[in-house]
Amino acid sequence: MSTTFDSVSRPSRPATYWHGLADRVLAGESIDESEALEILGASDDDLLDILSASFRVRRQHFGREVQLYFLMNAKSGLCPEDCTYCSQSKDSEAEIPKYNLLSRDKLLEGARIAKLNNAQTYCIVISARGPSEREIQAVETIVPEIKQKYGLHICACLGLLTPEQAARLKACGVDRVNHNLNTSPQHYEQICSTHTYQDRVDTLSAVRDAGLELCSGGIMGMGEQPEDVVKMAFELRDQKVQSIPLNFLIAIDGTPLERRDDLTPRYCLKALAMFRMVNPTCELRIAGGREPHLGSMQALGLYPANSLFVGDYLTTAGQAPPADFQMIEELGFEVRSGKCESE
Repeated sequence: MSTTFDSVSRPSRPATYWHGLADRVLAGESIDESEALEILGASDDDLLDILSASFRVRRQHFGREVQLYFLMNAKSGLCPEDCTYCSQSKDSEAEIPKYNLLSRDKLLEGARIAKLNNAQTYCIVISARGPSEREIQAVETIVPEIKQKYGLHICACLGLLTPEQAARLKACGVDRVNHNLNTSPQHYEQICSTHTYQDRVDTLSAVRDAGLELCSGGIMGMGEQPEDVVKMAFELRDQKVQSIPLNFLIAIDGTPLERRDDLTPRYCLKALAMFRMVNPTCELRIAGGREPHLGSMQALGLYPANSLFVGDYLTTAGQAPPADFQMIEELGFEVRSGKCESE
């Protein structure tokens, strides 16, 4: 199944057009949805000009630094939700490890590896509709210990949250909560039926009201149209999220989307540039799927984006950290060091 977005035959625009968009963004203005769609649908001949324009915006706000994140799949599989993209959902037949919440020692070991790999943020992720009381208590216990021992920024991804649960995460020292919108409201029911898009928006509201930073992004390549990608970018802007992880679907065998093959490296790069233009001051992370979908063009993704996951993802392997460090160095960029802004 493939609906690859191919813009080879589209007319090219002069470089001044794309840099004109960057000029406006740098002046504090916003591009509109039609202009964002133009970026996604641009001729491949314009790709380098688009990346150059988006890099000017990235450089203005983030310089040449790259922020590294490390994921720990703290509870794998066993999820009652039916998200079609996910190898851990109840409908998935993917061959993945399945286990309940990891022990304190294993979570601490993950934090040690995160520190060793120069990550500033340690992401604790569980597969669930939402956390149980036991899981919330475990996070409340381990987070202060991790922060005291390793000084890491902590991002928790625990599913749907109530206002009371979000407040407890804030109180124990969690800095940020990840809860992805994943796609547009119009496309959401095509990828999940066990909860709604509004459920996700409500969780973002609870996180914001608790005083936590918002990390929310999405997944491309799930059968959505370019308009859905643009609507997601603008909704994340309106939600005032601090961090956007942009994933590219890994069509894992055994999942309902195992046959999807919609993306090209050029389209993924245009999407990163579009997200940068729409969310100029937001941390933009190249997340799951960068290795298979960007391939030899991975390094170009750091012209609009300023962040990477280092190491493996939830149930799939990532590029080896030394290769990431080499890529960053060869670009003339540098891994961000020191404490995170919120610490």
